[in-house]
Amino acid sequence: MSAEVDRQPAVVRLHLWLERGGKTMLGLGKLQLLERIGTCGSIKSAADELGMSYRAAWGKLKASEEALGVPLIEKVGGNKSGCRLTPEGHVLAEAFRLWFAEVERHAADRANDLFPFLCRNFPDKKPRSLPADAASCVFQNI
Repeated sequence: MSAEVDRQPAVVRLHLWLERGGKTMLGLGKLQLLERIGTCGSIKSAADELGMSYRAAWGKLKASEEALGVPLIEKVGGNKSGCRLTPEGHVLAEAFRLWFAEVERHAADRANDLFPFLCRNFPDKKPRSLPADAASCVFQNI
């Protein structure tokens, strides 16, 4: 190995989700879907941003709502007017994002205690605040 590679920190990557009765309640993918719906205002636009079909996004939302026992999204106006997160959807998305960050931070700290090389968290490039006049919902992790 080159000296340059030896100096690069290891990146801690985690795959976390919550499930009940074998059904996924929330995971990072469903969180990203909820966040995009919150930004875009529609399932279709959110699905397009994430490179999935509307049907797949709808199925993931319905499966989460069933496992959680609460609605995560609600219509705004008529059928073509879009949707938004319910208050429960907002709370759960924020709680999952916070929990994920805390677990990831702890995992990196513990890895640094155990391994003889530097470890760091995977960089989160998601903006924490979005411009109010955003014309597009292209604010995914890039």
